[in-house]
Amino acid sequence: MTAPAVKGAHTRRITFLVALAVFAQESTWNFYESQLPPLLREHLTSAAVVGLLMGMDNLLGIFIQPWIGNRSDRTRTSWGRRMPYLVAGMPVAAALFVVIPHASGSLPLLIAVMFSYALVANTFKPIAEALVPDYVAPERRSRANAAVKIASSLTVIVTALLSLLLVDDHLYAAFTVPAALMLLSVAILAATVRDNRSPAYQAAVAEAAEATVADAVTDRAEPRVRDTFLDILRSPDRSRLLLLSAILLFSSAWAASRSLVTPYGMEALDLTRGEAGGLTLPSGVAFLLAAYPSALFAERYGRLRVMTVGMCVFVTAMVLGTLAQNPTGTVVALCVGAAGASSFLVNAVVVLWNLAPSARVFGTYAGMYTVSWASGGFLGPALVGAMVDVNGWPLMLLDIALVASLSVAVIVRISRLRRRSPVATVA
Repeated sequence: MTAPAVKGAHTRRITFLVALAVFAQESTWNFYESQLPPLLREHLTSAAVVGLLMGMDNLLGIFIQPWIGNRSDRTRTSWGRRMPYLVAGMPVAAALFVVIPHASGSLPLLIAVMFSYALVANTFKPIAEALVPDYVAPERRSRANAAVKIASSLTVIVTALLSLLLVDDHLYAAFTVPAALMLLSVAILAATVRDNRSPAYQAAVAEAAEATVADAVTDRAEPRVRDTFLDILRSPDRSRLLLLSAILLFSSAWAASRSLVTPYGMEALDLTRGEAGGLTLPSGVAFLLAAYPSALFAERYGRLRVMTVGMCVFVTAMVLGTLAQNPTGTVVALCVGAAGASSFLVNAVVVLWNLAPSARVFGTYAGMYTVSWASGGFLGPALVGAMVDVNGWPLMLLDIALVASLSVAVIVRISRLRRRSPVATVA
């Protein structure tokens, strides 16, 4: 086998394993977002309060994920710098996830278990995705990340199937299945991945050694979170800062469309909890079909351009879903919207990785991406929930479209800045 063939096979292998890690995480997160709102609504009537509590995990992520991403960048073990966090955190998160439905009889207890799960799960959430730039070359990262997002979309389908088949009659069993998937996935990862062999790990070690010699100050060899944030804030090129803002805005719209779709189906479409939870099933298939082509189009026509088109498709779908307000119309709107959103979900983090100045900060940049995404996930459901309290559930999709349109404007601005830049290959 030739060297390029061996390299390609290794890239496909690590892409599959990273996708498996993300699948393990998202199998619980998506079910959490789908079925926690009905549990909370057994105690609460305000959509804004439900949305605020559903965003609690994202609020925790704002504080935890940049630190843990940077911490993993600075970790040096025989197992690598990412795997120790995954192996330690995922089993604990799975155990807490199983407890959630058992705590639903008491609102304070339910919130306490939600908080505990979110706290643990956030400690490893950005770590798995950081393995992509660790192993995969910049020109191939869109394709690799598409595979990761396809794995994430598969968990949406799993969530919808669990909602349709188990939630109404076997709620405890429905929460057990995603936790079991997480345990199985982390067992496979633990047996197969040693990321101290990744190109980025080796490059980071070499860069740290050079920096230590040059500065003669050991504790400055590795950049800290504060250094990375200040670099982005002070840079005359505003692309990274604007991109993080666009991620926050689009995440707000996306999170609202996922975490509030079950109560929307129950209130606006008069569906049962299980039927409403199943509304996302076809959209998961749509995302599967669109994710990899989005990566290919991005590599051919430019990531920012493809992202802009896809986001406009998402906005249009939400508007049309408001006009065709019935189960079929909603399913179609969610399918078209998911296909459009795939262009952003696949390519936004790749643009950010490619803007990183060094392999030593891939984990920190992954943390900043997840912080922006988590911030939107916290603000979006609460904001759209407040809009629902004013405008009513029938206009929820239109409320989401208004939020998403702001992110489109920011991406258009970044595109103009990159066209003026002497080097714009990352876009």
